[in-house]
Amino acid sequence: MLRLGITGGIGSGKSVVSRLLGLLGVPVYISDAETKRLMVSDAQIRRGLVGLLGEAVYDGGQLNKPLLASYLFGNEQQAARVNAIVHPRVRDDFRRWVQAHASFPLVGMESAILLEADFRSEVDCVVMVYAPLEVRIRRAAERDLASRGQIEQRIRSQMDDEEKRRQADFVILNDGETPLIPQVLRLIASLSENIPLPLRAGKSNINP
Repeated sequence: MLRLGITGGIGSGKSVVSRLLGLLGVPVYISDAETKRLMVSDAQIRRGLVGLLGEAVYDGGQLNKPLLASYLFGNEQQAARVNAIVHPRVRDDFRRWVQAHASFPLVGMESAILLEADFRSEVDCVVMVYAPLEVRIRRAAERDLASRGQIEQRIRSQMDDEEKRRQADFVILNDGETPLIPQVLRLIASLSENIPLPLRAGKSNINP
């Protein structure tokens, strides 16, 4: 099995690439969704967050997202405290997920903070989804109904895109003009040199 890490800044279009991989038969672990699930269901995370932020971090059994976000994006030290509680449990959950998908020759992990969270060791190669800054800000603002200032604050909390590009093994351009499907197919073709033939045959089912 090859484990592919899919990353990129907010608004880059990681989820679109992950969905395309899914259409090609490649299961993708969506770390953002799984982290949200674990923050509610995992007792160890709950104890850690309550110890850090108090009982108010859970409201009626559900995560108080505004309170957590306010603390998380407050400064780097506060974000590090939250991450120290959450990331080890996400790592363990991903490993269990990989074992449950052991029959697949290629799986993925989508994470905006794949490199920052030191999940690089959990995957065999990294693909970065890249988009120009202004495109990312516009997409994220429209999607999250957030202000430009809020989006820029989130961007500053993540690793610089150019540094991510340097650390990535593959780069997919998602600027709204360059077609995505041919790029994803080329990625699969490149990776398929090291995985069994069934996946290589499957890629021909999608025409660029």
